[in-house]
Amino acid sequence: MGITVTEPAARQITKSLVKRGKGVGLRLAVKTSGCSGFAYALEFVDETEPTDLIFENFGVKVVIDPKSLTMLEGTELDFVREGLNEGFKFNNPNVTAACGCGESFAV
Repeated sequence: MGITVTEPAARQITKSLVKRGKGVGLRLAVKTSGCSGFAYALEFVDETEPTDLIFENFGVKVVIDPKSLTMLEGTELDFVREGLNEGFKFNNPNVTAACGCGESFAV
C-alpha cells in the first residue's frame, strides 16, 4: 500500500526543493509529541539511509523509515489551501484519535 502524494502536494514539494537548491525528496516521520501521543515530522532529504523506504508519486520522492511506516501505512499526503492558510494535510487511515488543535494523533 505505502504512502501516496497528491498532485498539489507534489507541486509544493517540488517548488520547495527547487527553492532550496538541493535535495532528493521529503522525509515523513512520526515522533512522540503532543497530547495524543504522536506528531508528523517533515524534513528535506539530501541523502537516504540504506533502511529507508522510498515512495514516488508525480516525480516526488517521500522517504520513510521502517518504524514510522507502521503508523503511516496507507497515508495520503495532500497540500490544501483553506482561506488564508495553506499547508500539508495527512489523510492517515491508522489514526484512532486526534487532539483538538490537530497537532498530534493516536494510532
